Amino acid sequence: MTNCKLMTPQPKFVLFSLLLLFSMAPAAWAEETTGTDGETGEESNVTDYIAMEPAFVTHVGTPGGKLTYLKAAVTLRASRQTTRPAITAHMPRLRHELVMLFGEQTDTETLTTMDGQQALREEAKSRINAVLEEQQTGEAVTGVLFTEFVVQK
Repeated sequence: MTNCKLMTPQPKFVLFSLLLLFSMAPAAWAEETTGTDGETGEESNVTDYIAMEPAFVTHVGTPGGKLTYLKAAVTLRASRQTTRPAITAHMPRLRHELVMLFGEQTDTETLTTMDGQQALREEAKSRINAVLEEQQTGEAVTGVLFTEFVVQK
């Protein structure tokens, strides 16, 4: 009988092969999920709604005039998953900006029109994005939604 020695892989070789395989896998996965615009495929179609709780209540109108109140429930729309942490981190400042914006409204008639509300939403979006830019978050909201909007005269 001849002495046949079977070739069995050495444990170090097996471990090295597994390590090499798993170290290359994340790079391959990243290439598959990255879109042409540099964003990951997962985030390109994300819509994240971030409610600013509680609703805003403030008086509006001209000083010395009849007291008129505005109640607005605001939800922010983001298109990246990384926007929510930035919004959460700066929520006090963002709420402050909206309280100031709502308190600046003097034309209560315009607030009750669709055009007036649209203009207010656009200005709110602009101010929120200005804060996010000032804080160098690299994030922005894509929309401001009023989920409740009441002007009481």
